[in-house]
Amino acid sequence: MQNAAQIIIKSIKTTPLYLEFKEPYYWAQGTNYGARMVLIEIESEEGTIGFGESFGAPNCEMTIHAYDALRPGLIGMDASNITAIMAYCHQAIFASQGPGNHRKLSLQVSAGLEMALWDLLGKVNNTAVHKMLGGAQREYIQYFGFAQGKGPDELASDAKRYADAGHEVIYMKIGRGQQNDLDSVAAVRAAIGNSRLRADANENWDMLTARRMIAALKPYNIEMIEQPVDSSSLAALAQLRNSVDTPIAADQAVHTFQDVYNVCQINAADLIVLGLHECGGILNFIKAAAVAEASGLDVCIHGNFETSITTCAAHQAGLVIPNLDDANQIMGNFLSEDIIANPSVVPIEGRLAAIDRPGLGFELDTNSVERAAKAYIQMSR
Repeated sequence: MQNAAQIIIKSIKTTPLYLEFKEPYYWAQGTNYGARMVLIEIESEEGTIGFGESFGAPNCEMTIHAYDALRPGLIGMDASNITAIMAYCHQAIFASQGPGNHRKLSLQVSAGLEMALWDLLGKVNNTAVHKMLGGAQREYIQYFGFAQGKGPDELASDAKRYADAGHEVIYMKIGRGQQNDLDSVAAVRAAIGNSRLRADANENWDMLTARRMIAALKPYNIEMIEQPVDSSSLAALAQLRNSVDTPIAADQAVHTFQDVYNVCQINAADLIVLGLHECGGILNFIKAAAVAEASGLDVCIHGNFETSITTCAAHQAGLVIPNLDDANQIMGNFLSEDIIANPSVVPIEGRLAAIDRPGLGFELDTNSVERAAKAYIQMSR
């Protein structure tokens, strides 16, 4: 006889999606025109469905293939046992394959499963996820205004729009060529006045370039530069951080809580930037944040090419941790069409209130999902 406390997994469905951006997305590593995601649906034997999403990187087919391999072992498991389920996922298709033991890829693939499990458990218990994790430590989370544009004029205009809308911090991409960076930062600073400004070079500088550019940008009072050098060398990050006055954030260098520990041990960063997809879900995010907290560092929520499903999940996690930064990343505003019907996750004056609805707190827009699924098929032809 089934234990009444168990929530048995009946089925797991994966759907590849493509959602176009309103405008091209410019950053140091190229130009992107949309987000590829895999929608994860977990249904319990009682008929409740939890939703999450995993990256479609390097492509959706790889992510879906991983779920196809995991599905037989996951059916019949108790969805409440999230830690055991996540350990099983890594062991089953990554650790057990010897040379295929890629921890970061494993976390990226399984992040959507973990989100969907939390959404399912919250709905079954009629409780918001943050309340299941100990309760919110704040009434709202602050998000920066993420300025986008190809060149200085577009960036300045977008930055001013966010500053005028009440965002305390403006964030922009650099690492796109020395003169373009200098002109763009100068234009943004002129447009936003004394508003706080942060920049992200996305690993695109070597050590000498990083030092030269940070010195050249000093007059514009950038309060933090994110991942300026290659993430594969923590020694380089530490060397840079300890040789410049501008605070340095670690992003691509920190996925796991072990990564955070290693960065903190050598004083390689002033801020830790963490994303749910890179961490492998909410529990690992909280664990990594705790390591940063022990070192006296704050954590900033990282966003990527994702929908507001991830926004809601990250928001639930961010409400719980004590050392959350006051400027976090949100990405749904870049999409031409999102796949959640409600609630609105558009920050008001840079702030988004706690989401107290059951689970991750959103209602899926099934019509938008259908359109995004068709768009993926058309785009893949």
